[in-house]
This record gives sequence, structure tokens and C-alpha cells, in this order.
Amino acid sequence: MELGVSGLNAKATIGPRATVRLARLAEDLGYRSWWAGEHVVLPSPRTPDSPMAPTDPVLDPLIHLTFVAGATTTIALGTAIVILPQRNPLVLAKQVASLDVLSGGRLLLGVGAGYLEPEMTAVGVPMAGRGARTDEYIDAMRSLWTDEAPAHHGRFVSFDKVDAHPRPARPVPVVIGGHSPAAFRRAVARGDGWFGNGASAADLRRHLDGIAAATREVERPAALGRLEVTWMQFSPVSRAEMAQYAALGVDRLVVYPLPIEDPDDVARFLSEHASRAAAEGLVH
Repeated sequence: MELGVSGLNAKATIGPRATVRLARLAEDLGYRSWWAGEHVVLPSPRTPDSPMAPTDPVLDPLIHLTFVAGATTTIALGTAIVILPQRNPLVLAKQVASLDVLSGGRLLLGVGAGYLEPEMTAVGVPMAGRGARTDEYIDAMRSLWTDEAPAHHGRFVSFDKVDAHPRPARPVPVVIGGHSPAAFRRAVARGDGWFGNGASAADLRRHLDGIAAATREVERPAALGRLEVTWMQFSPVSRAEMAQYAALGVDRLVVYPLPIEDPDDVARFLSEHASRAAAEGLVH
């Protein structure tokens, strides 16, 4: 099981000095992945389903990860997640390929269908059909990254007789976020991995049951191989909880320092969790 961290492109840790310090510390402590989330805009005033206040600062994940890439050498760079229906898939495919090339093949593209109606409306994307749009955008981007003659003709995007270089340094893993039956089916049918979050191992067990049900409903392409599981717990993770996640087959355990905001406190959080994982012998 690998150890990762998420959430540090938001709130008081967004500045350049704190970002460089914490990213290098995470890499030195043995963290294998650094994840950044996304919200283009947030409902104002805040609605019950919004994860953040409208005045909470959050950096664009790809710009943030590009900055982190320049400050590090080995840590994987993940989006957790990009709200895919809100993005132009051809532009995003170019951005992803560019960051993957500049980082030496370290990008993990986590995507989801989104759920905040005010955000989607403001961006100009209807909530209806967002799942189908997400599926189609994944297929379109993969064509641009891998096909000799990229082409896609669908309901939401259509192109042929075009190409885009440079290609990614290697096939970019697409990690599907979400806990709905549709997200589980998308992970099985199109994802190299799945990214989930919750409060406990019990939450993870329930979601793994959902993924198992999805495998009985949709076929997984052999080319995708085994579905990797990335799990983020919103609260501090104890040694016992780490052991539970390892036993459940988690490939990446992602810790989430927020709502801690002071960079010194975040540094302590990272050090403590690295020590717990090492003590249990659960990470590599």
C-alpha cells in the first residue's frame, strides 16, 4: 500500500513557499502521490451540499500540480478530482499530456461527473447528461493520447483528421471518482483506478461492494488490467485503520490534513502519518 496526501491546493497552504516546502517534505517522507481537487466556482451563499465556503481559496489543480512537479522529482501528481463535464476534452487532453511530459510521466488523472448544480450552471454545462458526457470525454481524450489517427464522433464531441503532440510520456492512468452506481460502472468499464473517500473502513467496504456489483453489470476491458483502489479518509488515520485498509486491498491510502491550515501543523501531520505507516510496515 502506498501513502498519498490530498487537499493542499486549498486554503492557507496554497502559497508558493508553503507548497514547495510541503511537497518536498512529503516526497522525503516517502509519500508516493500528491492529489489536488477542483472547484471552478462555489455556491454563494454556501449550500448544504457544497464542500467549501465560497470564500475558501482553491487553486486550479493542473496549474497547482505543474508547480509541484517543478519542486519535486518522484512523487506522482494526481487530480482528485477534475470535474470532467466542465472541461473541453481536447483542451484538457493537451494540458494533461503537457504536464505528463514535463513531470516525466508522473500524472494520474482523476475525474468525476460532478454534483454541484450551481457550479455547472455557472460554467454553462447542464446537469442532465453529465455522466454520458464524462464517459465520452474519457474516450475522446484517450483517442488523442494513443490512436495513430485520433478520431471521435459522439453526442458531445466530434473530431477527426486532427492530431495533438506531444503525446503523454506514457498512457496516463484515468482514475474514476465517485460513489454512485454509475461511478462504479464507469470505474469498471473505463478506469485504470477508482478514487473514493469516507470516514472509515466500513464506508470503504460498502463502496467495494458497489464496485463488485458493477463488475457483474458491465464488462471490464482486459487492456485496463486490475482496478486500482485509492482511498482517502477525511479524518486522521490511526495505525489500526491503516492496517484495516491494507487488509481490504487498498493500493493507495490518501491522507487529508485539512481543516488544519497552518503549514507547520500540516508538516507535523504528514510526519506523524508517515511514522504510523512505517511502524505498521504497511507502505512501500
